[in-house]
Amino acid sequence: MTVLGINHVVLWVRDADRTAEFYERALGFRRVFGSPGRAHFLQAEGSTNDHDLAVMSVGASAGASAAGTVGLYHVAWEVDTLDELQARARVLSELGALVGSSDHGTTKSLYAKDPDGLEFEVCWIIPLTELTDADVAARGRGPLPLDLDAEIARFGADRQGGFGVSRPRS
Repeated sequence: MTVLGINHVVLWVRDADRTAEFYERALGFRRVFGSPGRAHFLQAEGSTNDHDLAVMSVGASAGASAAGTVGLYHVAWEVDTLDELQARARVLSELGALVGSSDHGTTKSLYAKDPDGLEFEVCWIIPLTELTDADVAARGRGPLPLDLDAEIARFGADRQGGFGVSRPRS
């Protein structure tokens, strides 16, 4: 099987309305259909996908997801430019959702939590044509602190990112 990408993500949440509003504000998603109080299907800006994220209510009494238990750790949403990554950092900070950032060598990442504490990543990937041996080697050493201003100085704020790290955009 050849995997071309992730088509969509579905999350069980305590309150689908609250969570849909969060992802609209945090990542610029828009609701395309759903049922208030029960489920919402959201689409990312520029997407032609039916939906990229679905959130479905399970009720306010649902227990929290905890590290160390079996389950999904996080989903990574890729942005096109470092300028967009910087804009997401500002919005996530304003929402009190940003919990960290990392330089993974080939990938520059922000980490945030939604209203139910589910973690997600927003990342920009170095274009294959600009990837250096040092960038690839940094992946094996573990994450470093992200210096977004230095990355913008290196690549430019509007430089289109790569598509994954293994192949150029088609």
